[in-house]
Amino acid sequence: MLLHFIFVIKDKELGMRDAEFEYIKKMSKFFKSWIKTKFSMDFEIQCDEMITKPRIILQRLDTHSLLKDHTERGEDIYHFYLCHFRPLWTDCTCEGYHAQNFGMIRWEKPKDGMDELFLAEKNCTAVSHEIAHELLRQSRYKRYIEDVHEVWQKHLFGGISFEQYGEDFEITSEKPSFLTMNTDLFTKKVSLTFCNRINSVFKVCGFKVKFQFLVRVDLLA
Repeated sequence: MLLHFIFVIKDKELGMRDAEFEYIKKMSKFFKSWIKTKFSMDFEIQCDEMITKPRIILQRLDTHSLLKDHTERGEDIYHFYLCHFRPLWTDCTCEGYHAQNFGMIRWEKPKDGMDELFLAEKNCTAVSHEIAHELLRQSRYKRYIEDVHEVWQKHLFGGISFEQYGEDFEITSEKPSFLTMNTDLFTKKVSLTFCNRINSVFKVCGFKVKFQFLVRVDLLA
């Protein structure tokens, strides 16, 4: 499957945000690795820019416009839009939105030149938030909305740190290039659900066997 990141910028900024786009290219490769590690899903990656021109109020670019663009590009492709505007409505506190094979966030621009740590803290984390929603949904994880939001709130207010990754896409304690949500809660809950299902099957069959092991999210797909 293809994961297509689309950097949505204003026409007047064309050529002025190339450094951010270069970071997005690196970030996309990172998420290919992260998704493979966390969800055992293998995506091909593509990055492009989408240039927008000024519009009258009634024709302003919004989530509906991006969903239409997603449909026209192909609904079997996972499109992720990195935008200069926030969704008109969302239940995500990271100013993002998700739907089937669709994601978007409001991409925050560094105020004082290129700042990779700023991009990792403000944008990379939000991307991981929306990707987690969609990939958990694809994995038939029932609480793919609630549990992601629970972890997100803990990151923001509960003292749980975001996971830090270096240029080599490995966990690091040094200055990170990429930051993501911690996905441990999801895998733990899924493994308990899976074990309960297996134990129920053996109980029906008359076996008194209790399974206790960890499985990955994708095993429920």
